[in-house]
Amino acid sequence: MLKRIKLSSRFKKWVLLILLGMSLFMSLLFLSVYAGLWGKLPDSKDLKELQQSQATEILSDDGTLIGKYYIFDRQPVVYKELPQHLINALVATEDVRFYDHSGIDQRSLLRVFFKSILLQDDSSGGGSTITLQLAKNLFGRQDFGAVSIVINKIREAIIAKRLERLYSKEEILTLYLNTVPFSDNTYGVESAARKFFSTTTSELSLVEAATLVGSLKASNYYNPRVYPDRSEQRRNVVLHQMQKYDFISPKELEEAKKEPLRLEYKFFNLSQGVAPYFREMLRQDVKKLLDTIQNEQGKPYNLYHDGLKIHTTIDHNMQLLAEEAMREHMPDLQAQFERSHGKNPPWMKKEILDEAIKRTKPYRSLAAAGWSEEQILDSLNKKKEMELFGWGKKTLTNASYMDSLQHYLKYLNVGMINLDPKSGAVKSYVGGINYEYFKYDHVTQSKRQVGSTFKPVVYTAAVEAGIDPCKYYSIREVTYGKGWTPSNATDTEDPFMNYSMTYALSRSINTIAVKVLYDVGLGNVITQARKMGITSNLPEYPSIALGTPEIGVDELAGAYSGYVNQGIPAKPYYISRIEDNTGKLIYENQPPPARQPAYSNTTRQILLEMLQTTVNQGTASRLRYKYNLKNDIAGKTGTTQNNKDGWFVGITPNLVSVTWVGADNHQIGFRSTSMGQGANSALPIFALLMQKMNQDSTFNEITQAKFPHPSGTVRSMMDCPPEERDNFLERLFGNPEESEDQQDQTEEEKKGLFNKIKGIFKKKD
Repeated sequence: MLKRIKLSSRFKKWVLLILLGMSLFMSLLFLSVYAGLWGKLPDSKDLKELQQSQATEILSDDGTLIGKYYIFDRQPVVYKELPQHLINALVATEDVRFYDHSGIDQRSLLRVFFKSILLQDDSSGGGSTITLQLAKNLFGRQDFGAVSIVINKIREAIIAKRLERLYSKEEILTLYLNTVPFSDNTYGVESAARKFFSTTTSELSLVEAATLVGSLKASNYYNPRVYPDRSEQRRNVVLHQMQKYDFISPKELEEAKKEPLRLEYKFFNLSQGVAPYFREMLRQDVKKLLDTIQNEQGKPYNLYHDGLKIHTTIDHNMQLLAEEAMREHMPDLQAQFERSHGKNPPWMKKEILDEAIKRTKPYRSLAAAGWSEEQILDSLNKKKEMELFGWGKKTLTNASYMDSLQHYLKYLNVGMINLDPKSGAVKSYVGGINYEYFKYDHVTQSKRQVGSTFKPVVYTAAVEAGIDPCKYYSIREVTYGKGWTPSNATDTEDPFMNYSMTYALSRSINTIAVKVLYDVGLGNVITQARKMGITSNLPEYPSIALGTPEIGVDELAGAYSGYVNQGIPAKPYYISRIEDNTGKLIYENQPPPARQPAYSNTTRQILLEMLQTTVNQGTASRLRYKYNLKNDIAGKTGTTQNNKDGWFVGITPNLVSVTWVGADNHQIGFRSTSMGQGANSALPIFALLMQKMNQDSTFNEITQAKFPHPSGTVRSMMDCPPEERDNFLERLFGNPEESEDQQDQTEEEKKGLFNKIKGIFKKKD
């Protein structure tokens, strides 16, 4: 018996010694952490000046969030924006004694000590208070080897105590909810609310708040987008916790549990979401702009950290409708395009594929590394599992890089811009069919031959030079210097017919466009183009009358804007202003200096009438008979040689729209003009957009706007029959194959004697 008492006493002694040793060890460890031996701890000054990386927001013209630039997707909110049920859900689930402790919950600390430290049970969790979690969110954890968990817990405890001394409970909750990581690399409740439910924090419902709080236990495991069933189960646990602590009633609990999980997920990364091409173009431009602006510390602003607000000119609803219109039209056009090329399409031809592969980055990188042609092709032909784009679906397949190149060569792409012609503000911007798979921006990066959309420039120069819009031109082909004989798209026209300039432009007659250019002079046409804001290279050849210049979509839109802006071409812009994270204005768009009109108001009215005729009776008339659009619209279609590019320019009193459609590879075009012409390839996207806008009263200012009536002088100048036929002598002696060696010879000079004879037979007015 005495022996057992001695053993018991000895055991207690050893236990006491062990406990004292551990206490001493923990005290020394605590002191070493406090002293900064394991890394500097943030002091009161650091904690007072907490500055977390904040996402820069991209806002449409009405303040709608359309995208963000960030390293960590975080947007701050203030306490008054936190709904009470969100706070209750957080407290009930994460730290029910939050309002009673001063940063450390003793019960939780004991559980952490015994389970996490003594038993090395990392899964025990559940020991942290909201303040401790905030300390972890703010300063992260470091690797200290075997004692990492102990050191990190002590560091967090010290920081938590300091936070509690400096901040109120409300401020701590706000800091926590602004920094806590949610699913999908989302930091802060505001970003999470916008991403998962397309709402703001203040508008979160009870069920939505419980869902987000529930995901904090394991943000990936309970990700509501990826694992909706798990997320719903975890949400119900949160709701039960709220009822357990009397934050909601049993009835509210049951009603909330019955609600299904409804996400309105919104992507904010560059590859997905609204206006991805615009957001990438904007990113590059804003980065350059910020290098010229300094903050209060004299340093440039950081696009990814400083929580800026970029206010753009984009109309959010119009942008959605423009993208929707593109997606409605392009799949059908693509299917027609592929069917028309049959079993031997150009994208499968060896010579085209060989040229295309040599322009790719992988080929050039391997070639620069000294690989032989055989080695390069062998590498690029190795197959692996990859995802390929397809309209309506993504295809997971086993393919090589060469296979994917051939796959993507066949796709038609799009560039479309809509702008306010009075100010130049860009209202919508579609740079391609899918940014995730086609990074190339067809609005600002691409320049393509513009086809007949250049003809209004020629006609503008002609009218401005004093050529009568009722002047008649023969449709007959003429051979010019060096054997160049421009022809028309079809040869069904009567060769003895003469057409007015209005008729010729509205029907896009090539032979007459060239004759008009010769009448006004090549130099005058180029000068007129420059006045209209076209800065791209213009080859000094008469073929520019048929649209051989390569011009960007945005540049062409600016040039056409003058027709509804008193002759003054607008310069497209898309940034209204930029504010810092406090709302301070750091940049504001300044209107460009006043520009002189590119042509007279009379010329402007005449060209606008001609372009309205194009829509009402000419090459763009399908806007009327197929799409049943009653709006006041002027416009011009364009198609380039071998049907490589399709264009349409749509003009309304308050909106100018330019659309291009074609394949990225210049060797690949439409099989037929009926399919590839701008009226069939590009015009439908504009038509579908206008149909959608007509159904939305918020666009009434655009859709119901009317062109002013032309002046009496203009009506008189254009009051003539659209056509007249050669008389008998001209039909008898005219030579449709007459050659022109003098490029500056006018049409009147060419006709010579026959013009005089024709005058004899004309009726006097």
